Amino acid sequence: MNPAQDHQGNGDWRLFRGDGQARTVDFPEAPPWRRFDNNSSVSASTPRPLPYLIGQAEADIVNAALHLRRPLLVTGRPGTGKSSLAYAIAHELRLGRVLNWPVNSRAALQDALYHYDAIGRLRESNLRNEAGEVSGELDVGSYVRLGALGTALVPGPRPRVLLVDELDKGDVDLPNDLLNVFEEGEFEIPELARLPEDQASVQVMTADPESWTEVVSGRVRCSEFPVVVITSNGERDFPPAFLRRCVRLALPEPDPDRLLAIVRAHLGSADLPGVDELLRAFLARRARGELATDQLLNAVFLRKGGVDLDADGLLDAVLHRLGGTV
Repeated sequence: MNPAQDHQGNGDWRLFRGDGQARTVDFPEAPPWRRFDNNSSVSASTPRPLPYLIGQAEADIVNAALHLRRPLLVTGRPGTGKSSLAYAIAHELRLGRVLNWPVNSRAALQDALYHYDAIGRLRESNLRNEAGEVSGELDVGSYVRLGALGTALVPGPRPRVLLVDELDKGDVDLPNDLLNVFEEGEFEIPELARLPEDQASVQVMTADPESWTEVVSGRVRCSEFPVVVITSNGERDFPPAFLRRCVRLALPEPDPDRLLAIVRAHLGSADLPGVDELLRAFLARRARGELATDQLLNAVFLRKGGVDLDADGLLDAVLHRLGGTV
């Protein structure tokens, strides 16, 4: 057979062989959690229609936050499903696209509220002057885009879901900066508030694709407080004033029965060869160090696809510890 052509009909799961020979292979179907819609208008923050299973006690805490209109502060070890909870809430309650604010060390409150492109507006004004255009003043709304938090506070008939991911990675003052916005449910855009009264109503861009909203007198105030899910890996403590305004949920590591239910929910209950063996290996390794549930899903998916998980080093690569040196 020509080495440049290869068919997967021989039962060999290896796509890459490392032998320097170019070949055309048929890629197998991706795992359900790694499939991407080729529709460019659909954002990665669209609610994921994937199963999400937690215990009744944890679900009741989520419901308490929903009834109280308070942010939900979710903690737990890596891989326990903290971020996925926001997508599960949006999916089950049909609350639309999740607004995602990934926090890092440079994150600031204003970035999450709105961005004003003053440089872009000045450049456009200069270009018009150079071209000799005598048109009216530039529409300032075209240079204002609401961030994830700002969009979540836009008034609407139903609340939006806002994911504030890994807040503990942000500046030490960021939780306190959020307090006033969470308490008041509103914020001001000074660049719009300074406009004359006859220009009080301005259309601005939102964090949603190709979406605009009206801002009057530079103020954005929600009609329904958003469903705010804040995740933390416990890298540092939060101030008491911030904690007092949150409903706290600590996600436990799934027990064996819950793990098996999660695997079956994602991959089906039939044709799962060796799942019990992989589950035992996962639990043994998890007892010695950090492992995430999606690592077990990866291992079962590979075994289901005919991958020999007993191959040297492969099981170690899939079920490696998340902490410590690599």
